[in-house]
Amino acid sequence: MDIFAHRGVSAHYPENTIAAFKAASKLPVTGIELDVHLTADGELVVIHDETIDRTSNGSGYVKDYTLQELRTFDFGSWFSTEFEGEGLPTLGEILELFIGTNHRINIELKTDVFPYDGIEALVIKEVAAYQMTERVIISSFNHESIQIVSQIAPYIEKAALFAEILVDFNGYTSRIPANAIHVSLPTAFRKSVGKALQEGAIVRVYTVNNIEYAYQLQQLGIQAIFTDDPEKIKSALAME
Repeated sequence: MDIFAHRGVSAHYPENTIAAFKAASKLPVTGIELDVHLTADGELVVIHDETIDRTSNGSGYVKDYTLQELRTFDFGSWFSTEFEGEGLPTLGEILELFIGTNHRINIELKTDVFPYDGIEALVIKEVAAYQMTERVIISSFNHESIQIVSQIAPYIEKAALFAEILVDFNGYTSRIPANAIHVSLPTAFRKSVGKALQEGAIVRVYTVNNIEYAYQLQQLGIQAIFTDDPEKIKSALAME
């Protein structure tokens, strides 16, 4: 079963930072997962929330700041004083970290609250600039974004994110279209996900930090999981 470092090695480093992804780049795991928002001046930045309140010493919406303004905030000390001064990275900075590795890069477009007009094309352009088109997966809870990616770059792998349970995952995703299904941990144990797997779907599950759940998902035939502690989960599964 493939393992993706969720927001980097976020169990031990501040999520979605250079430090978290540097740690992930040294691990023998399948890939990483990161989240992308758009700044006021059209820069792609890696952060999960729409606001900077939870993961920095500032407050307000990402979309209301320029990149230069966001660089003035501390995105590390909320996690630990050890990471004081950690900045907000751009998508390009994270991609650059992985140029010399074989890791896959799951880029989640955080367009489910604010649409960020044009973000899909900007991400595709950035990925191409780093020659990583064949290594990325673009996902989103906003399936209109996945449709746009499909239209602009049908050759890029796309995944539809779900927080809810559908009766027919494959039927729905074929209409987007999406290549994979990313579901929450509770959803993964539902009959409809089992049916999707039987029909040949690629199913990845977020966010799996419990070893027993990881083992159960492996037994179900789930192809990949996203975890905050990839080293712990990988070691545990190797011992089964």
